[in-house]
Amino acid sequence: MLTPEDLANRFTYHAPSTPERAAAHAMIRGACAGLAAQIADLCPEGREQALAVTKLEEVMFWANAAIARARTTEDG
Repeated sequence: MLTPEDLANRFTYHAPSTPERAAAHAMIRGACAGLAAQIADLCPEGREQALAVTKLEEVMFWANAAIARARTTEDG
């Protein structure tokens, strides 16, 4: 069951609370951007290439959401 706290956590902006989290976000974005460039270079243009890049955007979103939404002992 979704609690009000769960919903608030899902729909709230989570600024990086530590330099380590900010760095983790940047590393995820960089890795995904690099793979996207390889997909653009190696895969023929078309639906499959577009879907691959779209799914990679989803990967980036969910990975960054995991970092942003994680609660740590210092978060309370």
